[in-house]
Amino acid sequence: MITADIVIVGGGPAGSTAAWQLKQAGADVLLIDKAEFPRDKVCAGWITPAIIESLQLDIDQYRQQHTLQEIRGFRTSMLDGNESSTRYNDVVSYGIRRREFDHYLLARSGVRTQLNTRVSDISRQQDRLVINGVIETPLILGAGGHACPVSRFIGNRPGKHERAVSAQELEVRLTPEQQQSCAVQGDQAELFFCRDLKGYAWVFRKGEYLNIGLGREDNHRLPDHIDEFMRYLFERERVPANIETRFCGHAYLLYGHGHRRAIDDGVMLMGDALGLAYPQSGEGIRPAIESAILAVDTIIRANGNYTEASLARYVDSIERRLGKPAANDVPRSSLPWLPGKLKFWLARQAIANPWFARRVIMDNWFLHRAQPALRPVFDSTAAR
Repeated sequence: MITADIVIVGGGPAGSTAAWQLKQAGADVLLIDKAEFPRDKVCAGWITPAIIESLQLDIDQYRQQHTLQEIRGFRTSMLDGNESSTRYNDVVSYGIRRREFDHYLLARSGVRTQLNTRVSDISRQQDRLVINGVIETPLILGAGGHACPVSRFIGNRPGKHERAVSAQELEVRLTPEQQQSCAVQGDQAELFFCRDLKGYAWVFRKGEYLNIGLGREDNHRLPDHIDEFMRYLFERERVPANIETRFCGHAYLLYGHGHRRAIDDGVMLMGDALGLAYPQSGEGIRPAIESAILAVDTIIRANGNYTEASLARYVDSIERRLGKPAANDVPRSSLPWLPGKLKFWLARQAIANPWFARRVIMDNWFLHRAQPALRPVFDSTAAR
């Protein structure tokens, strides 16, 4: 029987952040993931300075071997609508490749791993949990995404009762000729809101890579929305006409749209396994990382007592950080009492308005500039 103080299921940003912090606390951690790393991950792939601070990343060291595209501006519009350009004096976001970023964080954590391993069974044996019949631990952290097996173990079931976001994305490496012909600028990401306000599309550069995607609060006619967006980009010559257009998809929950159970005796969920993506932007990396920090803080305070009652402070800390779920459970297409045409007209005007685009869409919804970074429990910079 393999034993560990704590087992983490999922090696993405939430799992790797928790592993990194728990390793510094002196815990014997085993991290399990169904994939080998590095692995591809469907994601737009940008991170804010707050994430850099929470992870205590040395960006100069990181950029020596990995993609780190500085972003200082955004173009926002509704498809076929007027555009608004927002520029900042400083770097407000970074484009990263999830294949590189996740592998870096996992390697940095320094914990034991079992990769290419699926969790097919979890059972209880008195005060211990047994995974796949061979791994024993008193505490499991579930960070395996929307369909995390640990989430299912404590009774959460993805399905139509959850208003999940469906997204498709492609990331292609541009040839030198394609880089020259691509009109999308490296330091300016472009966002295009759907006409029914139920999602948005994006396109931006990460050095020699181009990322294109679209996410919606439902999957109704998602391929049609993708096709329309690609025609839009090609007709306006925003992207090279000969790029690969093979999209990959995934699903995730916006915070407050799933009401998933977060804890049980010896179990905690983090990131997309709990459904923590920001409601307005769909970003999941920052709330995933912050949930890991809050989980580690709860674990340290629990001092080996991993009953549901002892772990309850984790739920409270999530709500203090992200707000009460009920307050956020609002469809993107709000103002339901307005006629459709009037609502559409108002949305077009707001999105194209420079003040609204900067102060509301970018500063508030996407960048969360008013919210300070969440500091990790253990400061790894003290040893530098």
